[in-house]
Amino acid sequence: MRVVVTGGAGFIGSHLCDALIRENHSVVCLDNLITGNLSNVEHLFGHDRFRFVKHDVTEYIHVPGEVDFVFHFASPASPVDFERIPIQILKVGALGTHKTLGLARAKGAGFLLASTSETYGDPLVHPQPETYWGNVNCVGIRGVYDEAKRFAEAMTMAYHRYHHINTHIVRIFNTYGPRMRPDDGRAIPAFISQALKNEPITVFGEGRQTRSFQYIDDLIRGILLLMESDEHLPVNIGNPNEYTILQLAEVIIELTGSKSEIVHRPLPPDDPKVRQPDIKKARERLGWEPVVPLREGLTKTIEWFKTHGV
Repeated sequence: MRVVVTGGAGFIGSHLCDALIRENHSVVCLDNLITGNLSNVEHLFGHDRFRFVKHDVTEYIHVPGEVDFVFHFASPASPVDFERIPIQILKVGALGTHKTLGLARAKGAGFLLASTSETYGDPLVHPQPETYWGNVNCVGIRGVYDEAKRFAEAMTMAYHRYHHINTHIVRIFNTYGPRMRPDDGRAIPAFISQALKNEPITVFGEGRQTRSFQYIDDLIRGILLLMESDEHLPVNIGNPNEYTILQLAEVIIELTGSKSEIVHRPLPPDDPKVRQPDIKKARERLGWEPVVPLREGLTKTIEWFKTHGV
């Protein structure tokens, strides 16, 4: 196929580009580099089936020639970005989704939206199934990302129902691996960066809040299975093994051999207390479940951070 990947120079988008190239597809990667980085895809430059275009997908998208599938992965997604570039986050969720769906419609292409577990907000149901509608503070700091993705899901389903576009929605739970931004505010890159420098590891609150962490390879495999499926409603892709933030910090200190001490800071507003995917639907509809253990994935991620100067 010939596919378009928006946000293709980002953490997840670049790994998706790699996988699609390995599957013998041709990839047009669109990214305005607001949070993406050319270093994530520069190894693909010169490949005859890869093309990079610097473009803001909130503007009209023109891709000459046939397009078989559109992956909409453009969006700042890091907590530090929620206050730094809130308008851009809202615009790419709304206008960017509209423009990319319009491209899919014009080309007669399939479409897959990268949504997020943040659509569940600070959940009152645990674990979170796709049928849960969420508990989101729409006027809170995190609301710019949560509501952008909820709107994007609604627009994707509208295009599916009204224009009969072959759409798919993946709700991505916490994912980690090589190419994460060290300063993106998420636990794993922050803890690894601090541990490798023997700096204090910053844990918000008491560290009892839980998260479920999946390695990037597991996520990409789930995305490709979803692309090939006939499932149009949202599907959770995440690792159901749950850890407290404090446990995560302790494991990273152990794996890095760090001398770092753990320090506690006030909990950010609307920080979810729990986050764990119900992946029954992914197992039944896609035959998917995660296979990379946390320690194995963290070891690979730590090695990448070491070799990239952190």
